[in-house]
Amino acid sequence: MHSSLAWDDFRLIKAIADHDGLTGAAAALSVNHSTVFRRLGQIEELLGQPLFERRKTGYVATVAGAEMAALAGRMDEDVTAFSRRLAGRDVAPSGELRVTTTDTLYLNVLLPIFAAFRGAHPAIRLDVVIGNQTLNLSKRDADVAIRANDAPGETLVGRRLATLNWAIYGRVTHGPTPDEQADPAAFFQRDWVALGDQLSHVKAARFVREKVAPERIALKSSAVLGLAEAVEQGLGIGPLPCFIADQRPGLTRLMPPDPEFSTGLWILTHPDIRNAPRVRAFMDFCGAELAKKRALIEGTL
Repeated sequence: MHSSLAWDDFRLIKAIADHDGLTGAAAALSVNHSTVFRRLGQIEELLGQPLFERRKTGYVATVAGAEMAALAGRMDEDVTAFSRRLAGRDVAPSGELRVTTTDTLYLNVLLPIFAAFRGAHPAIRLDVVIGNQTLNLSKRDADVAIRANDAPGETLVGRRLATLNWAIYGRVTHGPTPDEQADPAAFFQRDWVALGDQLSHVKAARFVREKVAPERIALKSSAVLGLAEAVEQGLGIGPLPCFIADQRPGLTRLMPPDPEFSTGLWILTHPDIRNAPRVRAFMDFCGAELAKKRALIEGTL
């Protein structure tokens, strides 16, 4: 019998209890007096007991009526709380977030930021996909991308955080000679290290390919981190991102950052999920933290 009760029945009983009668309840519910009277009779008949005592001073709830009104109040609070949660006002963002980025950004810049983000948002779990390949955010291969690119894609939304600059570096014990200081073209007489064919599209890789004689390329690496290690070991000089090389005491900058090597650093997501609480929280937090590291990323420290 009780399973036939509806949420509106509880609201009606609560309204009568709150207003001590039918007239106030009808006004609160935006219905007429006769509707409240009729529906109250139907509910009492369904339950098999009175919910109010009719007195000259108004309607006074019975024990059953008071209990039903109290239950309606709790239900109303739950509905309101649920609405707030949907609006993102009452609960912290939560769930799993898949982020794609490169190994160089992850190890040299992002990992401390991710740790701080988890401290601020412990209910969000990070699934980090590391690689130089561009994952398809439209197909949900990832939720957020932090990538170096000049053309991030028209179907994505986000912002450019900085200009990712590169420069030519060498081992700190192999600084520039007087001849090289007088004429930077003399650097091309040294041995070089270069990015391998897998990264031939990178601007710095094209520079070495066009400027350095093949016999002067002592080593090629399919990873930028491998290139930095090779330079530090003294295998040759070569182009490196400033945010990697400037954090290594064993390396020295031989030429200033070259605008021809530069790319934009972006944080991106798909428009369909841009307002998801976990996505918004991550992009706002990481965007702000990466902005603090702009000098490192652009090589202006």
